[in-house]
Amino acid sequence: MSAQDRYDVVVVGGGPAGATAAQDLAKAGRKVALLDKAGRIKPCGGAIPPRAIRDFDIPQHLLKCRVNMATMISPTNKRVDMPIDGGYVGMVDRLEFDEFLRVRAAESGATRVTGTFSRITRENGDTLVHYCPKDSVAEETLRTKLVIGADGALSKVGRQEIPGAEKVPMVFAYHEIVETPAENQNRCEIYYRGTLSPDFYAWVFPHGPTMSVGVGSAHKGFSLRGAVADLRAETDLGPLKTIRGEGAPIPLKPLKRWDNGRDVVLAGDAAGTVAPASGEGIYYALLGGRLAAEACEEVLKTGDVKALGLARKRFMKDHGRVFWVLGLLQRFFYSSDRARESFVKICLDPDVQRLTWESYMNKEYPKRNFVAQMRIFFKDVAHLLRLA
Repeated sequence: MSAQDRYDVVVVGGGPAGATAAQDLAKAGRKVALLDKAGRIKPCGGAIPPRAIRDFDIPQHLLKCRVNMATMISPTNKRVDMPIDGGYVGMVDRLEFDEFLRVRAAESGATRVTGTFSRITRENGDTLVHYCPKDSVAEETLRTKLVIGADGALSKVGRQEIPGAEKVPMVFAYHEIVETPAENQNRCEIYYRGTLSPDFYAWVFPHGPTMSVGVGSAHKGFSLRGAVADLRAETDLGPLKTIRGEGAPIPLKPLKRWDNGRDVVLAGDAAGTVAPASGEGIYYALLGGRLAAEACEEVLKTGDVKALGLARKRFMKDHGRVFWVLGLLQRFFYSSDRARESFVKICLDPDVQRLTWESYMNKEYPKRNFVAQMRIFFKDVAHLLRLA
Protein backbone atom coordinates (compact mmCIF):
# COMPACT_ATOMS: atom_id res chain seq x y z
CA MET A 1 0.00 0.00 0.00
CA SER A 2 1.60 3.26 -1.14
CA ALA A 3 1.42 6.56 0.67
CA GLN A 4 -0.80 7.84 -2.14
CA ASP A 5 -3.47 5.31 -1.14
CA ARG A 6 -3.69 6.59 2.44
CA TYR A 7 -5.56 9.59 3.74
CA ASP A 8 -4.32 11.78 6.52
CA VAL A 9 -7.86 12.06 7.89
CA VAL A 10 -11.19 10.44 7.06
CA VAL A 11 -14.17 12.51 8.22
CA VAL A 12 -17.31 10.44 8.79
CA GLY A 13 -20.42 12.59 8.40
CA GLY A 14 -21.02 15.55 6.11
CA GLY A 15 -23.06 17.90 8.27
CA PRO A 16 -21.73 21.28 9.44
CA ALA A 17 -19.13 19.71 11.76
CA GLY A 18 -17.79 17.17 9.30
CA ALA A 19 -17.82 19.45 6.28
CA THR A 20 -16.03 22.22 8.21
CA ALA A 21 -13.37 19.82 9.49
CA ALA A 22 -12.80 18.46 5.99
CA GLN A 23 -12.54 21.94 4.49
CA ASP A 24 -10.09 23.20 7.12
CA LEU A 25 -7.82 20.16 6.79
CA ALA A 26 -7.90 20.26 3.00
CA LYS A 27 -7.02 23.97 3.01
CA ALA A 28 -4.08 23.09 5.28
CA GLY A 29 -2.79 20.71 2.59
CA ARG A 30 -3.92 17.45 4.16
CA LYS A 31 -5.31 14.54 2.18
CA VAL A 32 -8.89 14.22 3.43
CA ALA A 33 -11.88 12.03 2.60
CA LEU A 34 -15.38 13.20 3.55
CA LEU A 35 -17.62 10.14 3.91
CA ASP A 36 -21.32 10.95 3.95
CA LYS A 37 -24.49 9.10 3.13
CA ALA A 38 -26.64 10.92 0.63
CA GLY A 39 -30.15 12.21 1.20
CA ARG A 40 -30.31 12.76 4.96
CA ILE A 41 -31.51 16.12 6.30
CA LYS A 42 -31.45 16.88 10.02
CA PRO A 43 -34.60 18.39 11.54
CA CYS A 44 -33.46 21.85 12.57
CA GLY A 45 -34.91 25.31 13.01
CA GLY A 46 -31.96 26.59 11.01
CA ALA A 47 -30.85 29.53 13.19
CA ILE A 48 -27.26 30.74 12.91
CA PRO A 49 -25.95 33.71 14.92
CA PRO A 50 -23.84 36.53 13.47
CA ARG A 51 -20.66 35.04 14.91
CA ALA A 52 -21.16 31.86 12.86
CA ILE A 53 -21.68 33.92 9.73
CA ARG A 54 -18.46 35.86 10.43
CA ASP A 55 -16.22 33.05 11.65
CA PHE A 56 -17.17 30.52 9.00
CA ASP A 57 -17.70 32.76 5.97
CA ILE A 58 -21.37 31.92 5.48
CA PRO A 59 -22.55 33.75 2.32
CA GLN A 60 -25.62 35.95 2.59
CA HIS A 61 -27.44 34.13 -0.21
CA LEU A 62 -27.88 31.10 2.09
CA LEU A 63 -29.91 33.17 4.57
CA LYS A 64 -33.56 32.58 3.81
CA CYS A 65 -34.50 35.44 6.11
CA ARG A 66 -33.11 37.58 8.92
CA VAL A 67 -34.97 37.29 12.19
CA ASN A 68 -35.01 40.35 14.45
CA MET A 69 -37.63 39.21 16.97
CA ALA A 70 -38.33 36.12 19.08
CA THR A 71 -41.74 35.73 20.68
CA MET A 72 -41.97 33.51 23.75
CA ILE A 73 -45.43 32.04 24.35
CA SER A 74 -46.43 30.74 27.79
CA PRO A 75 -48.81 27.90 28.73
CA THR A 76 -51.57 30.48 29.28
CA ASN A 77 -50.82 32.00 25.88
CA LYS A 78 -49.09 35.10 27.20
CA ARG A 79 -46.73 36.44 24.53
CA VAL A 80 -43.44 38.16 25.28
CA ASP A 81 -41.55 39.80 22.44
CA MET A 82 -37.76 39.81 22.62
CA PRO A 83 -36.48 42.18 19.91
CA ILE A 84 -32.89 42.06 18.69
CA ASP A 85 -31.70 45.64 18.79
CA GLY A 86 -29.34 46.41 15.92
CA GLY A 87 -28.83 42.82 14.83
CA TYR A 88 -30.41 39.69 13.42
CA VAL A 89 -30.27 35.91 13.43
CA GLY A 90 -29.85 34.27 10.04
CA MET A 91 -32.15 31.39 9.11
CA VAL A 92 -30.99 28.66 6.73
CA ASP A 93 -32.57 25.59 5.17
CA ARG A 94 -30.41 22.61 6.11
CA LEU A 95 -31.04 20.89 2.78
CA GLU A 96 -29.24 23.71 0.97
CA PHE A 97 -26.89 24.76 3.78
CA ASP A 98 -25.28 21.38 4.44
CA GLU A 99 -24.73 20.68 0.75
CA PHE A 100 -23.08 24.06 0.31
CA LEU A 101 -20.63 23.18 3.09
CA ARG A 102 -19.85 19.79 1.52
CA VAL A 103 -19.28 21.33 -1.90
CA ARG A 104 -17.02 23.97 -0.37
CA ALA A 105 -14.98 21.26 1.33
CA ALA A 106 -14.57 19.45 -1.99
CA GLU A 107 -13.57 22.67 -3.73
CA SER A 108 -10.90 23.10 -1.05
CA GLY A 109 -9.46 19.68 -1.94
CA ALA A 110 -11.37 17.12 0.14
CA THR A 111 -12.45 13.91 -1.60
CA ARG A 112 -16.19 13.29 -1.28
CA VAL A 113 -17.19 9.67 -0.75
CA THR A 114 -20.85 8.65 -0.70
CA GLY A 115 -21.68 5.73 1.52
CA THR A 116 -22.72 4.49 4.96
CA PHE A 117 -20.12 3.99 7.67
CA SER A 118 -19.85 0.41 8.96
CA ARG A 119 -16.91 0.04 11.32
CA ILE A 120 -13.27 0.81 12.09
CA THR A 121 -10.44 -1.72 12.16
CA ARG A 122 -6.64 -1.46 12.27
CA GLU A 123 -4.02 -3.11 10.10
CA ASN A 124 -0.26 -2.65 9.78
CA GLY A 125 -0.30 0.74 11.48
CA ASP A 126 -3.21 2.03 9.40
CA THR A 127 -6.74 2.82 10.55
CA LEU A 128 -9.31 1.31 8.20
CA VAL A 129 -12.71 2.93 7.77
CA HIS A 130 -15.17 0.43 6.33
CA TYR A 131 -18.29 1.66 4.57
CA CYS A 132 -20.97 0.53 2.14
CA PRO A 133 -21.26 2.67 -1.00
CA LYS A 134 -24.70 3.93 -1.96
CA ASP A 135 -26.96 1.16 -3.33
CA SER A 136 -24.46 -1.54 -2.35
CA VAL A 137 -24.09 -4.03 0.49
CA ALA A 138 -20.44 -4.80 -0.30
CA GLU A 139 -17.99 -3.05 2.01
CA GLU A 140 -15.21 -0.84 0.76
CA THR A 141 -12.32 0.57 2.80
CA LEU A 142 -10.56 3.88 3.29
CA ARG A 143 -7.07 3.77 4.82
CA THR A 144 -6.13 6.68 7.02
CA LYS A 145 -4.07 7.91 9.92
CA LEU A 146 -6.89 9.64 11.81
CA VAL A 147 -10.71 9.65 11.90
CA ILE A 148 -13.11 12.45 12.79
CA GLY A 149 -16.51 11.10 13.79
CA ALA A 150 -19.10 13.71 12.87
CA ASP A 151 -21.91 11.27 12.19
CA GLY A 152 -24.62 12.68 14.42
CA ALA A 153 -26.21 12.09 17.80
CA LEU A 154 -26.29 8.30 17.47
CA SER A 155 -22.73 8.27 16.20
CA LYS A 156 -21.64 4.78 15.18
CA VAL A 157 -18.04 5.99 15.28
CA GLY A 158 -18.47 7.24 18.84
CA ARG A 159 -20.29 4.15 20.07
CA GLN A 160 -17.54 1.93 18.71
CA GLU A 161 -14.56 4.00 19.81
CA ILE A 162 -15.45 6.26 22.77
CA PRO A 163 -16.55 4.80 26.13
CA GLY A 164 -19.78 6.39 27.34
CA ALA A 165 -20.79 7.76 23.92
CA GLU A 166 -24.05 5.83 24.10
CA LYS A 167 -25.12 7.46 27.37
CA VAL A 168 -25.57 11.08 26.30
CA PRO A 169 -29.10 12.40 27.11
CA MET A 170 -31.25 13.09 24.06
CA VAL A 171 -34.23 15.12 23.00
CA PHE A 172 -36.07 13.74 20.00
CA ALA A 173 -37.12 16.40 17.50
CA TYR A 174 -39.56 16.40 14.63
CA HIS A 175 -40.45 19.25 12.31
CA GLU A 176 -42.29 19.88 9.10
CA ILE A 177 -41.19 22.31 6.42
CA VAL A 178 -44.31 24.01 5.10
CA GLU A 179 -45.07 26.77 2.65
CA THR A 180 -45.25 30.10 4.44
CA PRO A 181 -48.41 32.19 4.06
CA ALA A 182 -46.38 35.37 3.63
CA GLU A 183 -42.73 35.87 2.73
CA ASN A 184 -40.29 38.08 4.62
CA GLN A 185 -41.57 37.04 8.04
CA ASN A 186 -38.88 38.00 10.54
CA ARG A 187 -40.21 36.58 13.81
CA CYS A 188 -39.51 33.25 15.55
CA GLU A 189 -42.26 31.90 17.79
CA ILE A 190 -41.35 29.56 20.65
CA TYR A 191 -44.10 27.75 22.58
CA TYR A 192 -43.56 26.63 26.17
CA ARG A 193 -46.52 24.40 26.97
CA GLY A 194 -46.73 20.89 28.34
CA THR A 195 -49.33 19.77 25.81
CA LEU A 196 -46.96 20.64 22.97
CA SER A 197 -43.84 19.39 24.76
CA PRO A 198 -43.72 18.03 28.31
CA ASP A 199 -40.03 18.84 28.77
CA PHE A 200 -38.78 21.05 25.93
CA TYR A 201 -40.54 23.45 23.54
CA ALA A 202 -42.27 23.79 20.19
CA TRP A 203 -41.45 26.34 17.51
CA VAL A 204 -42.41 28.13 14.32
CA PHE A 205 -39.30 29.46 12.56
CA PRO A 206 -39.40 31.41 9.26
CA HIS A 207 -37.31 30.35 6.27
CA GLY A 208 -38.45 32.94 3.74
CA PRO A 209 -40.79 31.09 1.35
CA THR A 210 -41.09 28.21 3.85
CA MET A 211 -41.13 27.74 7.60
CA SER A 212 -40.12 25.09 10.12
CA VAL A 213 -42.87 23.93 12.49
CA GLY A 214 -41.49 21.55 15.07
CA VAL A 215 -41.29 20.17 18.57
CA GLY A 216 -38.82 18.32 20.78
CA SER A 217 -39.20 15.99 23.75
CA ALA A 218 -37.23 13.32 25.60
CA HIS A 219 -40.42 11.58 26.80
CA LYS A 220 -40.83 8.19 25.17
CA GLY A 221 -44.30 7.69 23.82
CA PHE A 222 -45.03 11.40 23.43
CA SER A 223 -46.40 12.01 19.93
CA LEU A 224 -44.15 14.54 18.23
CA ARG A 225 -46.14 14.36 15.01
CA GLY A 226 -49.36 14.85 16.93
CA ALA A 227 -47.92 17.89 18.71
CA VAL A 228 -46.81 19.41 15.39
CA ALA A 229 -50.29 18.80 13.97
CA ASP A 230 -51.82 20.51 17.01
CA LEU A 231 -49.47 23.48 16.69
CA ARG A 232 -50.22 23.84 12.99
CA ALA A 233 -53.95 23.76 13.67
CA GLU A 234 -53.62 26.33 16.45
CA THR A 235 -51.58 28.72 14.30
CA ASP A 236 -53.69 28.26 11.14
CA LEU A 237 -50.77 26.54 9.40
CA GLY A 238 -52.55 23.22 9.04
CA PRO A 239 -53.90 23.76 5.50
CA LEU A 240 -50.50 24.82 4.13
CA LYS A 241 -48.60 22.47 1.86
CA THR A 242 -46.09 20.24 3.66
CA ILE A 243 -42.84 20.07 1.72
CA ARG A 244 -41.11 17.50 3.93
CA GLY A 245 -41.02 16.13 7.47
CA GLU A 246 -37.90 15.09 9.36
CA GLY A 247 -37.09 13.62 12.74
CA ALA A 248 -33.92 12.81 14.67
CA PRO A 249 -32.42 12.74 18.19
CA ILE A 250 -30.56 15.79 19.46
CA PRO A 251 -27.96 15.46 22.25
CA LEU A 252 -28.11 17.94 25.10
CA LYS A 253 -24.84 17.39 26.97
CA PRO A 254 -21.22 17.27 25.78
CA LEU A 255 -19.56 13.89 26.21
CA LYS A 256 -16.95 13.63 28.94
CA ARG A 257 -14.46 12.39 26.36
CA TRP A 258 -14.33 13.08 22.62
CA ASP A 259 -11.29 11.02 21.59
CA ASN A 260 -10.00 7.48 22.05
CA GLY A 261 -6.44 8.57 22.74
CA ARG A 262 -5.29 6.87 19.56
CA ASP A 263 -6.75 7.84 16.22
CA VAL A 264 -10.39 9.02 16.59
CA VAL A 265 -11.95 12.31 17.72
CA LEU A 266 -15.62 13.33 17.64
CA ALA A 267 -17.25 16.59 16.56
CA GLY A 268 -20.69 18.18 16.42
CA ASP A 269 -23.72 16.19 17.57
CA ALA A 270 -21.52 13.10 17.90
CA ALA A 271 -19.65 14.93 20.69
CA GLY A 272 -22.90 16.19 22.24
CA THR A 273 -22.35 19.87 21.45
CA VAL A 274 -25.95 21.06 21.27
CA ALA A 275 -26.88 23.76 23.76
CA PRO A 276 -29.32 22.67 26.50
CA ALA A 277 -32.57 24.62 26.81
CA SER A 278 -32.29 26.17 23.34
CA GLY A 279 -31.31 23.09 21.31
CA GLU A 280 -29.02 25.30 19.23
CA GLY A 281 -26.38 23.28 17.43
CA ILE A 282 -25.25 24.75 14.10
CA TYR A 283 -22.68 27.19 15.47
CA TYR A 284 -21.34 24.62 17.93
CA ALA A 285 -21.13 22.02 15.17
CA LEU A 286 -19.16 24.37 12.92
CA LEU A 287 -16.85 25.19 15.81
CA GLY A 288 -16.50 21.57 16.87
CA GLY A 289 -15.49 20.59 13.35
CA ARG A 290 -12.85 23.30 13.30
CA LEU A 291 -11.47 22.30 16.70
CA ALA A 292 -11.35 18.62 15.68
CA ALA A 293 -9.47 19.60 12.54
CA GLU A 294 -7.00 21.64 14.58
CA ALA A 295 -6.46 18.72 16.95
CA CYS A 296 -5.82 16.35 14.03
CA GLU A 297 -3.44 18.84 12.46
CA GLU A 298 -1.47 18.96 15.71
CA VAL A 299 -1.23 15.15 15.79
CA LEU A 300 -0.11 15.02 12.16
CA LYS A 301 2.57 17.62 12.86
CA THR A 302 3.90 16.24 16.14
CA GLY A 303 2.91 12.59 16.22
CA ASP A 304 1.53 13.12 19.75
CA VAL A 305 -1.93 11.51 19.86
CA LYS A 306 -2.67 13.24 23.16
CA ALA A 307 -3.34 16.34 21.06
CA LEU A 308 -6.69 14.81 20.06
CA GLY A 309 -7.90 15.88 23.49
CA LEU A 310 -7.38 19.53 22.59
CA ALA A 311 -10.72 19.67 20.74
CA ARG A 312 -12.81 19.13 23.86
CA LYS A 313 -10.47 21.09 26.11
CA ARG A 314 -10.68 24.20 23.94
CA PHE A 315 -14.44 23.90 23.42
CA MET A 316 -15.26 23.55 27.11
CA LYS A 317 -12.90 26.37 28.07
CA ASP A 318 -14.88 28.81 25.92
CA HIS A 319 -18.41 27.37 26.15
CA GLY A 320 -18.62 25.02 29.13
CA ARG A 321 -20.01 27.71 31.41
CA VAL A 322 -22.81 28.62 29.01
CA PHE A 323 -23.76 24.95 28.63
CA TRP A 324 -23.85 24.58 32.42
CA VAL A 325 -26.09 27.63 32.86
CA LEU A 326 -28.44 26.51 30.08
CA GLY A 327 -28.60 23.03 31.56
CA LEU A 328 -29.77 24.48 34.87
CA LEU A 329 -32.31 26.65 33.08
CA GLN A 330 -33.79 23.64 31.28
CA ARG A 331 -33.85 21.54 34.43
CA PHE A 332 -35.72 24.09 36.53
CA PHE A 333 -37.91 26.00 34.08
CA TYR A 334 -39.00 23.21 31.70
CA SER A 335 -40.25 20.95 34.48
CA SER A 336 -43.89 22.08 34.63
CA ASP A 337 -46.30 24.56 33.12
CA ARG A 338 -46.10 26.66 36.28
CA ALA A 339 -42.33 26.90 35.86
CA ARG A 340 -42.69 27.60 32.13
CA GLU A 341 -45.12 30.41 32.91
CA SER A 342 -42.50 31.93 35.23
CA PHE A 343 -39.80 31.50 32.60
CA VAL A 344 -41.75 33.39 29.96
CA LYS A 345 -42.53 36.11 32.51
CA ILE A 346 -38.83 36.47 33.26
CA CYS A 347 -38.24 37.11 29.55
CA LEU A 348 -40.06 40.43 29.95
CA ASP A 349 -37.11 41.76 31.93
CA PRO A 350 -34.85 44.15 29.94
CA ASP A 351 -31.72 42.75 31.63
CA VAL A 352 -32.68 39.22 30.64
CA GLN A 353 -33.33 40.25 27.05
CA ARG A 354 -30.11 42.21 26.70
CA LEU A 355 -27.83 39.57 28.20
CA THR A 356 -29.61 36.72 26.38
CA TRP A 357 -29.05 38.28 22.97
CA GLU A 358 -25.54 39.44 23.85
CA SER A 359 -24.46 35.91 24.74
CA TYR A 360 -26.34 34.31 21.84
CA MET A 361 -25.14 36.65 19.12
CA ASN A 362 -21.49 36.64 20.19
CA LYS A 363 -21.32 33.13 21.67
CA GLU A 364 -19.65 34.42 24.81
CA TYR A 365 -21.00 34.45 28.34
CA PRO A 366 -21.07 38.16 29.26
CA LYS A 367 -18.24 38.94 31.67
CA ARG A 368 -19.39 42.49 32.23
CA ASN A 369 -22.75 43.73 33.52
CA PHE A 370 -22.19 41.94 36.83
CA VAL A 371 -24.91 43.98 38.54
CA ALA A 372 -27.41 43.03 35.83
CA GLN A 373 -26.44 39.37 36.18
CA MET A 374 -27.03 39.50 39.92
CA ARG A 375 -30.43 41.14 39.39
CA ILE A 376 -31.36 38.31 37.02
CA PHE A 377 -30.21 35.68 39.50
CA PHE A 378 -32.34 37.01 42.32
CA LYS A 379 -35.34 37.48 40.02
CA ASP A 380 -35.00 33.85 38.89
CA VAL A 381 -34.90 32.67 42.50
CA ALA A 382 -37.98 34.75 43.30
CA HIS A 383 -39.89 33.16 40.43
CA LEU A 384 -38.85 29.67 41.45
CA LEU A 385 -40.04 30.33 45.02
CA ARG A 386 -43.28 31.89 43.73
CA LEU A 387 -42.36 35.23 45.26
CA ALA A 388 -42.76 37.03 41.92
